[in-house]
Amino acid sequence: MSIVSNSLKRIKPSPTIAVTSKAREMRAAGKDVIGLGAGEPDFDTPDNIKEAAIEAIRKGDTKYTAVDGTPALKKAIQDKFNRENNLKYNTDEISVGTGGKQVLYNAFMATINKGDEVLIPAPYWVSYPDIILLAGGKPKIVKCEEKDNFKLTPKKLKKAMSKKTKWIILNSPSNPTGSAYTKDEIISLSKILLKYNKTYILSDDIYEHIIYDNFKFFTIAQIDKLKKRTLTMNGVSKSYSMTGWRIGYAAGPKEIIKAMAKIQSQSTSNPTSISQAAAVEALNGTQEFIKKRSDSFKERRDFVVDSLNNIKGINCLKPEGAFYVFPSCKKLLGKKTKLKTDKDFVEKLLEQSEVAVVQGSAFGLDGYFRISYATSMENLKKAMGRIKSFCENLS
Repeated sequence: MSIVSNSLKRIKPSPTIAVTSKAREMRAAGKDVIGLGAGEPDFDTPDNIKEAAIEAIRKGDTKYTAVDGTPALKKAIQDKFNRENNLKYNTDEISVGTGGKQVLYNAFMATINKGDEVLIPAPYWVSYPDIILLAGGKPKIVKCEEKDNFKLTPKKLKKAMSKKTKWIILNSPSNPTGSAYTKDEIISLSKILLKYNKTYILSDDIYEHIIYDNFKFFTIAQIDKLKKRTLTMNGVSKSYSMTGWRIGYAAGPKEIIKAMAKIQSQSTSNPTSISQAAAVEALNGTQEFIKKRSDSFKERRDFVVDSLNNIKGINCLKPEGAFYVFPSCKKLLGKKTKLKTDKDFVEKLLEQSEVAVVQGSAFGLDGYFRISYATSMENLKKAMGRIKSFCENLS
């Protein structure tokens, strides 16, 4: 009899963490590996945020806090939603966790019963299905096509909905594709969701501020009739370059927030007090650097997309946000190259050309691979050259 639980056997380790770990191992062995696998901004945390954390330490703000967030941070989150999204929440409708992943985990563990379905548009962030499985739910994957910019269409949503649909996850801008839903597209989806009054919506807005080409961000909770059934998740990791600080947050129905706090009280308890103090400054302080950094990401996006589309056998859409592209390698798979799957493609790319990317099948869509361009232009130029050479020499 195995000591490992049956629920844990149903899930797999994170593919993005796996490829990042493999790249680290190769570097430690002296290989010149360029890592394009991790979803982590290469910019440093801004100084004003660091100073807020240092000041918190000096003041002795190093004790336990309320389980799901300090009053100061909840107030800052409340103000953020009001200021940026025109959404009004009471502080008892806000939860703070140790990163966005814990917020999602808490939400699904607190609300899913065995057999409940969760609709997940694919390509999806790798952890969604596994968190659902751990909670006892059933991930229902809805594959979204390249011709639709990898976005869920009303037709596909309507076909996938059922009486068992407890949640639907919307992630905009998306990891792994960078695709973002326009206001009109969200309104079109909402018309169907309004007919299913027992279905809740998880809106993952973690890349809200990393958008390009004058794209106007819109989140589904801004539709009044759906706000009471929507949990909006966000955090400071991506926009503020605070991945290691581990602060995520959500706002939504009081009943769900209370249940999430109960889960958190029996797992991690409060997020670190120092990180919470830093997050207050992140949300309340200057936001000027966000646009400057998005402009840098846009320059990298444009370079990477153009470079990939100049490689025979590769084609790549230009995303509206985040810092990922999701190019197709389908034309390079098959008898001619001896590469049968996208996993074969990325493994050989790492082994032969020392560029680490993640296979599209890890995100629920075969024949693609994800590149994170959250690294320097110098690295990107070297990486694109290596990918081009690798593809041209396949036989």
